[in-house]
Amino acid sequence: MQVSDYTDLLRRMVAIPSLSFEEDKVRDLISSQLREWGLEHRVMRNNIVALQKCFDPSKKTLALDAHIDTVPANQEYSFDPHDAGNDPEVVRGLGSNDDGGSVVSMIATFRHFYDKELPFNLMLVLTCEEERSGMNGARWLYGENGPFKDASCDLPDPTWVIVGEPTKMKAATSERGLLVLDCEAHGVAGHAGRGEGVNALYKAMDDIALLRDHVFEKVSPVMGAVRMTVTQVNAGTVHNVVPDSCKFVVDIRPTEMYTNEEIVDELQTLIQSSITPRNLLNRSSASRPDSPLVSHLEELGIETFSSPTTSDWMRIGCDAIKMGPGDSARSHRKDEFVLTSEIADAIETYIRFIESYGNTLE
Repeated sequence: MQVSDYTDLLRRMVAIPSLSFEEDKVRDLISSQLREWGLEHRVMRNNIVALQKCFDPSKKTLALDAHIDTVPANQEYSFDPHDAGNDPEVVRGLGSNDDGGSVVSMIATFRHFYDKELPFNLMLVLTCEEERSGMNGARWLYGENGPFKDASCDLPDPTWVIVGEPTKMKAATSERGLLVLDCEAHGVAGHAGRGEGVNALYKAMDDIALLRDHVFEKVSPVMGAVRMTVTQVNAGTVHNVVPDSCKFVVDIRPTEMYTNEEIVDELQTLIQSSITPRNLLNRSSASRPDSPLVSHLEELGIETFSSPTTSDWMRIGCDAIKMGPGDSARSHRKDEFVLTSEIADAIETYIRFIESYGNTLE
């Protein structure tokens, strides 16, 4: 297997803008390359789904899942974010690390096993809209009304999923969710010089102090405590008017010990300000306690950890882990890159994992 086949594909991917909801061109590039390699697949909205040539519906299925969309380029890039460069040791540019490295490594792994018999099926799932939690990517594919759960569709509902994200090929066995709250304290406007009105800013400050000191009682044995931070505050229009409204934003990283709804309910009883969650669907995730994926990681000596960031995992209802090439610290920042050696190591590790996974199941 020539790793350069996959790093070359990644360079071509980087050259194509593929923001969330605008992935059609990079989708077409990947689809064209899969056809050239003889890998049958389906284009489903802006997603690509492929099954092994010897797919057997009586077997369970392991899916390799990575996303093809990117965030907008950081304005501080020191080079064109769509110029992947020609350094044989590095692929640089927007989406190279998050999540192109995982995409091409999983394609290489799937291609390696495409016509090989395994104790389970292997499925490749390349998703769109991951960065924006869109309706047409993993949320649709894995959802109750999506193709994986549609009895009339011949695609399987995976038993296990490896989610490809930049983790230095360590394996996340849990990841925090994301809950963003828009809060508003209400007061009464008045002239500051005459001491009139009810200052909404002061009410917000009282509530922010309560949030700062609040401790969620249930602590995850894997992820620890729920993390909560007030990140934005906005109030007032001119210097001499007491503000009748103060808005502030709370960033919360939940664990599996609470649903997002439970967190909102607990905080609303704590503060006077109104709370409006932006999204209740970005839940935390954790591998199942008896997960064969996790026990196999231990057998292979692959380091595990708890991830602070979200991924497609929160859309997946089955047992899963998160593991891919690159470094999460490079994501969503200027001058993103992934090393070609990291991609080579990822391909080797994925293949080694899959080759021996059947033994764990037995």
